[in-house]
Amino acid sequence: MGQPRAAAAENGMSDAPVRVTPEIAAEAAVWVTRLHGPQRTRQMEQECLAWQQRSAAHREAFECCTDVWEGVPRVTLASAFVASKSQARHEGGGFWHRGTLRWASAAALVLAVIAGTAGYQHWRDHGVYATGVGEQQLVVLDDGTRMTLNTDTQVRVDLESRQRAVSIRSGEALFEVAKDPLRPFVVRAGGSEVVAIGTVFAVRFEAQAGGAKDTLTVTLIEGQVALQPAAGASGLAPARTVRMVAGDRVRLSGSEIGPERSAKAALDRPNLEQVVAWKRSEAVFDDVSLFDAVSEMNRYSRTPITLLRPSGLADLRVSGIYRTGDAAGFASAVAALHGLQLRDRDGRLELSKPQ
Repeated sequence: MGQPRAAAAENGMSDAPVRVTPEIAAEAAVWVTRLHGPQRTRQMEQECLAWQQRSAAHREAFECCTDVWEGVPRVTLASAFVASKSQARHEGGGFWHRGTLRWASAAALVLAVIAGTAGYQHWRDHGVYATGVGEQQLVVLDDGTRMTLNTDTQVRVDLESRQRAVSIRSGEALFEVAKDPLRPFVVRAGGSEVVAIGTVFAVRFEAQAGGAKDTLTVTLIEGQVALQPAAGASGLAPARTVRMVAGDRVRLSGSEIGPERSAKAALDRPNLEQVVAWKRSEAVFDDVSLFDAVSEMNRYSRTPITLLRPSGLADLRVSGIYRTGDAAGFASAVAALHGLQLRDRDGRLELSKPQ
Protein backbone atom coordinates (compact mmCIF):
# COMPACT_ATOMS: atom_id res chain seq x y z
CA MET A 1 0.00 0.00 0.00
CA GLY A 2 1.52 3.31 -1.02
CA GLN A 3 2.37 5.85 1.68
CA PRO A 4 2.11 9.65 1.39
CA ARG A 5 5.59 11.15 1.51
CA ALA A 6 6.32 14.86 1.57
CA ALA A 7 8.37 15.95 -1.43
CA ALA A 8 11.96 16.77 -0.49
CA ALA A 9 12.26 19.72 -2.84
CA GLU A 10 9.06 21.30 -1.59
CA ASN A 11 10.11 21.10 2.03
CA GLY A 12 13.70 22.17 1.84
CA MET A 13 15.34 18.85 2.70
CA SER A 14 19.12 18.76 2.67
CA ASP A 15 21.93 16.36 3.44
CA ALA A 16 22.44 17.87 6.87
CA PRO A 17 21.99 15.43 9.80
CA VAL A 18 18.59 15.56 11.46
CA ARG A 19 17.74 14.67 15.04
CA VAL A 20 14.80 12.31 15.45
CA THR A 21 13.57 12.12 19.02
CA PRO A 22 11.92 8.98 20.43
CA GLU A 23 8.62 10.89 20.54
CA ILE A 24 8.77 11.71 16.81
CA ALA A 25 9.70 8.09 16.05
CA ALA A 26 6.67 6.91 18.01
CA GLU A 27 4.38 9.32 16.16
CA ALA A 28 5.76 8.09 12.83
CA ALA A 29 5.07 4.51 13.85
CA VAL A 30 1.45 5.36 14.62
CA TRP A 31 0.99 7.10 11.28
CA VAL A 32 2.30 4.07 9.38
CA THR A 33 0.04 1.78 11.42
CA ARG A 34 -3.03 3.93 10.73
CA LEU A 35 -2.30 4.22 7.00
CA HIS A 36 -2.09 0.44 6.70
CA GLY A 37 -5.37 -0.03 8.56
CA PRO A 38 -8.90 -0.51 7.19
CA GLN A 39 -10.01 3.05 8.07
CA ARG A 40 -7.54 4.89 5.85
CA THR A 41 -9.09 7.98 4.26
CA ARG A 42 -7.99 10.83 2.03
CA GLN A 43 -8.22 13.18 4.99
CA MET A 44 -5.92 10.91 6.99
CA GLU A 45 -3.37 11.02 4.17
CA GLN A 46 -3.52 14.82 4.09
CA GLU A 47 -3.05 15.00 7.86
CA CYS A 48 -0.06 12.67 7.60
CA LEU A 49 1.50 14.87 4.92
CA ALA A 50 0.97 17.92 7.12
CA TRP A 51 2.67 16.11 10.00
CA GLN A 52 5.67 15.26 7.79
CA GLN A 53 5.98 18.86 6.68
CA ARG A 54 6.58 20.07 10.22
CA SER A 55 10.31 19.26 10.02
CA ALA A 56 12.99 17.15 8.36
CA ALA A 57 13.03 14.96 11.47
CA HIS A 58 9.34 14.10 10.96
CA ARG A 59 10.00 13.11 7.35
CA GLU A 60 13.08 11.08 8.24
CA ALA A 61 11.23 9.14 10.94
CA PHE A 62 8.25 8.45 8.68
CA GLU A 63 10.35 7.20 5.75
CA CYS A 64 12.47 4.91 7.92
CA CYS A 65 9.41 3.57 9.72
CA THR A 66 7.72 2.90 6.36
CA ASP A 67 10.82 1.03 5.19
CA VAL A 68 10.66 -1.15 8.29
CA TRP A 69 6.98 -1.93 7.70
CA GLU A 70 7.56 -2.88 4.08
CA GLY A 71 10.89 -4.63 4.49
CA VAL A 72 10.58 -6.40 7.84
CA PRO A 73 6.97 -7.57 8.09
CA ARG A 74 7.69 -10.16 10.77
CA VAL A 75 9.68 -7.90 13.09
CA THR A 76 9.02 -8.49 16.79
CA LEU A 77 9.50 -6.21 19.75
CA ALA A 78 12.39 -8.27 21.11
CA SER A 79 14.24 -8.50 17.81
CA ALA A 80 13.78 -4.76 17.20
CA PHE A 81 15.50 -3.78 20.41
CA VAL A 82 18.20 -6.42 20.09
CA ALA A 83 18.94 -5.27 16.55
CA SER A 84 19.03 -1.59 17.54
CA LYS A 85 21.60 -2.26 20.28
CA SER A 86 23.67 -4.57 18.12
CA GLN A 87 23.74 -2.21 15.15
CA ALA A 88 24.59 0.77 17.37
CA ARG A 89 27.66 -1.06 18.71
CA HIS A 90 28.65 -2.14 15.22
CA GLU A 91 28.41 1.33 13.70
CA GLY A 92 29.80 3.18 16.70
CA GLY A 93 27.24 5.92 16.22
CA GLY A 94 24.64 7.53 18.44
CA PHE A 95 21.23 6.03 18.96
CA TRP A 96 19.72 8.27 16.29
CA HIS A 97 22.31 7.57 13.60
CA ARG A 98 20.43 6.97 10.34
CA GLY A 99 21.35 3.28 10.36
CA THR A 100 20.10 2.63 13.87
CA LEU A 101 17.02 4.81 13.37
CA ARG A 102 15.59 2.08 11.13
CA TRP A 103 15.46 -0.35 14.05
CA ALA A 104 14.45 2.28 16.59
CA SER A 105 11.47 3.04 14.38
CA ALA A 106 10.72 -0.66 14.21
CA ALA A 107 10.53 -0.82 17.97
CA ALA A 108 8.22 2.18 18.09
CA LEU A 109 6.11 0.65 15.31
CA VAL A 110 5.68 -2.64 17.17
CA LEU A 111 4.72 -0.78 20.33
CA ALA A 112 2.06 1.12 18.40
CA VAL A 113 0.67 -2.07 16.87
CA ILE A 114 0.55 -3.83 20.23
CA ALA A 115 -1.22 -0.85 21.79
CA GLY A 116 -3.87 -1.11 19.07
CA THR A 117 -4.50 2.62 19.02
CA ALA A 118 -4.67 5.26 16.30
CA GLY A 119 -3.43 7.88 18.74
CA TYR A 120 0.04 9.06 19.65
CA GLN A 121 1.43 6.58 22.21
CA HIS A 122 3.83 8.13 24.66
CA TRP A 123 5.50 4.80 25.39
CA ARG A 124 8.30 6.59 27.19
CA ASP A 125 6.18 8.77 29.44
CA HIS A 126 3.43 6.43 30.67
CA GLY A 127 0.19 8.06 29.61
CA VAL A 128 1.25 11.71 29.33
CA TYR A 129 0.08 13.53 26.19
CA ALA A 130 0.81 17.12 25.26
CA THR A 131 0.44 19.65 22.45
CA GLY A 132 2.43 22.79 21.76
CA VAL A 133 1.06 26.23 21.00
CA GLY A 134 -1.07 26.04 17.86
CA GLU A 135 -1.06 22.22 17.75
CA GLN A 136 -3.90 19.71 18.06
CA GLN A 137 -3.76 15.97 18.58
CA LEU A 138 -6.23 13.10 18.42
CA VAL A 139 -5.58 10.21 20.79
CA VAL A 140 -7.60 6.99 20.79
CA LEU A 141 -7.25 5.37 24.20
CA ASP A 142 -7.13 1.63 24.80
CA ASP A 143 -10.82 1.57 25.81
CA GLY A 144 -11.87 3.20 22.52
CA THR A 145 -12.37 6.69 23.94
CA ARG A 146 -11.37 9.47 21.55
CA MET A 147 -9.54 12.37 23.19
CA THR A 148 -8.81 15.47 21.10
CA LEU A 149 -6.31 17.88 22.62
CA ASN A 150 -6.43 21.56 21.74
CA THR A 151 -3.55 24.03 21.71
CA ASP A 152 -0.98 24.09 24.56
CA THR A 153 -2.55 21.21 26.50
CA GLN A 154 -1.08 18.59 28.80
CA VAL A 155 -2.97 15.60 30.23
CA ARG A 156 -2.19 12.37 31.99
CA VAL A 157 -4.21 9.17 31.37
CA ASP A 158 -4.58 6.28 33.80
CA LEU A 159 -6.90 3.46 32.67
CA GLU A 160 -7.36 1.40 35.81
CA SER A 161 -9.44 -1.73 36.29
CA ARG A 162 -12.15 0.10 38.25
CA GLN A 163 -11.93 3.62 36.85
CA ARG A 164 -10.68 5.46 33.77
CA ALA A 165 -9.05 8.72 34.79
CA VAL A 166 -7.64 11.72 32.91
CA SER A 167 -5.95 14.62 34.69
CA ILE A 168 -5.78 17.92 32.81
CA ARG A 169 -2.77 19.87 33.95
CA SER A 170 -3.53 22.74 31.58
CA GLY A 171 -5.37 23.42 28.33
CA GLU A 172 -8.49 22.04 26.66
CA ALA A 173 -9.69 18.65 25.48
CA LEU A 174 -12.77 17.09 23.91
CA PHE A 175 -13.73 13.60 25.12
CA GLU A 176 -15.86 11.11 23.19
CA VAL A 177 -16.16 8.49 25.89
CA ALA A 178 -16.58 4.80 25.10
CA LYS A 179 -19.32 3.23 27.21
CA ASP A 180 -18.22 1.00 30.07
CA PRO A 181 -20.76 0.78 32.93
CA LEU A 182 -18.22 -0.99 35.13
CA ARG A 183 -15.58 1.72 34.77
CA PRO A 184 -16.67 5.37 35.06
CA PHE A 185 -14.65 7.89 33.04
CA VAL A 186 -13.36 10.70 35.27
CA VAL A 187 -11.66 13.90 34.13
CA ARG A 188 -9.92 15.89 36.88
CA ALA A 189 -8.88 19.54 36.64
CA GLY A 190 -8.13 21.95 39.45
CA GLY A 191 -10.08 20.65 42.42
CA SER A 192 -12.99 19.34 40.33
CA GLU A 193 -13.83 16.15 38.51
CA VAL A 194 -16.26 15.31 35.71
CA VAL A 195 -17.78 11.83 35.96
CA ALA A 196 -19.25 10.09 32.90
CA ILE A 197 -19.88 6.60 31.51
CA GLY A 198 -20.46 7.16 27.80
CA THR A 199 -20.86 10.72 26.55
CA VAL A 200 -19.22 13.65 24.71
CA PHE A 201 -17.98 16.69 26.58
CA ALA A 202 -15.25 19.33 26.54
CA VAL A 203 -13.13 20.53 29.45
CA ARG A 204 -11.02 23.68 29.48
CA PHE A 205 -8.76 24.42 32.42
CA GLU A 206 -6.75 27.62 32.55
CA ALA A 207 -4.20 27.57 35.34
CA GLN A 208 -3.14 31.17 35.68
CA ALA A 209 0.18 32.51 36.92
CA GLY A 210 1.16 35.63 38.80
CA GLY A 211 -1.72 35.56 41.27
CA ALA A 212 -4.47 35.47 38.63
CA LYS A 213 -7.44 33.21 39.27
CA ASP A 214 -7.79 29.80 37.65
CA THR A 215 -10.84 29.07 35.50
CA LEU A 216 -12.56 25.81 34.59
CA THR A 217 -15.21 25.33 31.88
CA VAL A 218 -17.12 22.11 31.21
CA THR A 219 -19.41 21.86 28.17
CA LEU A 220 -21.64 18.82 27.69
CA ILE A 221 -22.43 17.95 24.08
CA GLU A 222 -24.08 14.53 24.44
CA GLY A 223 -25.33 12.43 27.35
CA GLN A 224 -25.13 13.35 31.04
CA VAL A 225 -22.26 14.05 33.42
CA ALA A 226 -21.76 15.10 37.02
CA LEU A 227 -19.39 17.92 37.92
CA GLN A 228 -18.30 17.57 41.51
CA PRO A 229 -15.47 18.34 43.97
CA ALA A 230 -12.62 15.87 43.61
CA ALA A 231 -12.12 13.70 46.68
CA GLY A 232 -9.22 14.90 48.77
CA ALA A 233 -8.41 17.79 46.45
CA SER A 234 -8.43 21.50 47.13
CA GLY A 235 -8.78 24.34 44.69
CA LEU A 236 -11.30 25.21 42.02
CA ALA A 237 -14.46 23.16 42.60
CA PRO A 238 -18.24 23.65 42.92
CA ALA A 239 -19.78 23.74 46.40
CA ARG A 240 -21.88 20.69 45.51
CA THR A 241 -22.40 18.26 42.64
CA VAL A 242 -23.82 19.79 39.45
CA ARG A 243 -25.83 17.41 37.22
CA MET A 244 -25.44 18.46 33.60
CA VAL A 245 -27.56 17.59 30.57
CA ALA A 246 -26.69 17.93 26.89
CA GLY A 247 -26.17 21.56 25.90
CA ASP A 248 -25.16 22.76 29.37
CA ARG A 249 -21.99 24.70 30.07
CA VAL A 250 -20.69 25.25 33.59
CA ARG A 251 -18.00 27.81 34.30
CA LEU A 252 -16.05 28.06 37.55
CA SER A 253 -13.82 31.01 38.34
CA GLY A 254 -11.30 31.33 41.12
CA SER A 255 -12.49 34.88 41.70
CA GLU A 256 -15.61 33.41 43.30
CA ILE A 257 -13.84 31.15 45.79
CA GLY A 258 -15.40 31.51 49.22
CA PRO A 259 -14.42 30.54 52.78
CA GLU A 260 -14.84 26.83 51.97
CA ARG A 261 -12.63 27.19 48.86
CA SER A 262 -15.55 26.31 46.59
CA ALA A 263 -16.58 28.25 43.50
CA LYS A 264 -20.02 29.29 42.39
CA ALA A 265 -21.04 27.41 39.24
CA ALA A 266 -22.32 29.66 36.44
CA LEU A 267 -24.59 27.66 34.11
CA ASP A 268 -25.57 28.60 30.56
CA ARG A 269 -26.37 26.95 27.23
CA PRO A 270 -23.98 28.18 24.51
CA ASN A 271 -23.88 27.55 20.78
CA LEU A 272 -22.09 24.18 20.75
CA GLU A 273 -20.76 24.68 17.23
CA GLN A 274 -18.91 27.73 18.45
CA VAL A 275 -17.59 25.96 21.54
CA VAL A 276 -15.88 23.24 19.50
CA ALA A 277 -14.99 25.43 16.51
CA TRP A 278 -11.32 24.93 17.41
CA LYS A 279 -11.58 21.39 16.00
CA ARG A 280 -12.07 23.07 12.61
CA SER A 281 -9.15 25.44 13.34
CA GLU A 282 -11.61 28.30 13.82
CA ALA A 283 -12.29 30.85 16.52
CA VAL A 284 -15.87 32.13 16.47
CA PHE A 285 -16.70 35.42 18.21
CA ASP A 286 -20.22 36.75 18.70
CA ASP A 287 -20.12 40.30 20.06
CA VAL A 288 -17.30 39.64 22.54
CA SER A 289 -14.93 42.24 23.94
CA LEU A 290 -11.73 42.93 22.03
CA PHE A 291 -9.76 41.95 25.13
CA ASP A 292 -11.40 38.49 25.28
CA ALA A 293 -11.01 37.95 21.54
CA VAL A 294 -7.31 38.81 21.69
CA SER A 295 -6.80 36.50 24.67
CA GLU A 296 -8.41 33.64 22.75
CA MET A 297 -6.36 34.21 19.59
CA ASN A 298 -3.15 34.41 21.63
CA ARG A 299 -3.69 30.81 22.78
CA TYR A 300 -2.91 29.60 19.27
CA SER A 301 0.08 31.72 18.28
CA ARG A 302 3.63 32.36 19.42
CA THR A 303 3.28 35.87 18.01
CA PRO A 304 1.18 37.55 20.69
CA ILE A 305 -1.21 40.41 20.08
CA THR A 306 -0.81 43.21 22.60
CA LEU A 307 -3.34 45.97 23.30
CA LEU A 308 -1.54 49.23 24.04
CA ARG A 309 -3.43 51.31 26.61
CA PRO A 310 -6.18 48.65 26.77
CA SER A 311 -8.48 50.82 28.85
CA GLY A 312 -9.06 52.96 25.78
CA LEU A 313 -10.14 49.89 23.81
CA ALA A 314 -12.44 48.39 26.44
CA ASP A 315 -15.69 49.24 24.63
CA LEU A 316 -14.71 47.68 21.30
CA ARG A 317 -16.53 44.47 20.32
CA VAL A 318 -15.60 41.71 17.90
CA SER A 319 -17.73 39.30 15.86
CA GLY A 320 -16.79 36.89 13.09
CA ILE A 321 -14.96 33.68 12.26
CA TYR A 322 -11.16 33.71 12.31
CA ARG A 323 -8.49 31.14 11.61
CA THR A 324 -6.74 29.96 14.78
CA GLY A 325 -3.03 30.61 14.59
CA ASP A 326 -3.47 33.50 12.15
CA ALA A 327 -2.67 36.27 14.60
CA ALA A 328 -1.61 38.67 11.85
CA GLY A 329 -4.83 38.16 9.88
CA PHE A 330 -6.98 38.69 12.96
CA ALA A 331 -5.07 41.79 14.04
CA SER A 332 -5.30 43.29 10.55
CA ALA A 333 -9.05 42.65 10.37
CA VAL A 334 -9.67 44.21 13.79
CA ALA A 335 -7.49 47.21 12.96
CA ALA A 336 -9.45 47.82 9.76
CA LEU A 337 -12.80 47.31 11.51
CA HIS A 338 -12.19 49.74 14.35
CA GLY A 339 -9.70 52.12 12.74
CA LEU A 340 -6.81 51.04 14.98
CA GLN A 341 -3.10 51.30 14.43
CA LEU A 342 -1.25 47.98 13.97
CA ARG A 343 2.49 47.65 14.41
CA ASP A 344 4.77 44.61 14.29
CA ARG A 345 7.38 45.21 16.97
CA ASP A 346 9.86 42.91 18.75
CA GLY A 347 8.01 39.72 17.85
CA ARG A 348 4.55 40.92 18.83
CA LEU A 349 1.62 42.67 17.16
CA GLU A 350 0.58 45.90 18.83
CA LEU A 351 -2.93 47.34 18.49
CA SER A 352 -3.65 50.87 19.62
CA LYS A 353 -5.79 53.87 18.87
CA PRO A 354 -4.26 56.29 16.33
CA GLN A 355 -2.14 59.01 17.88
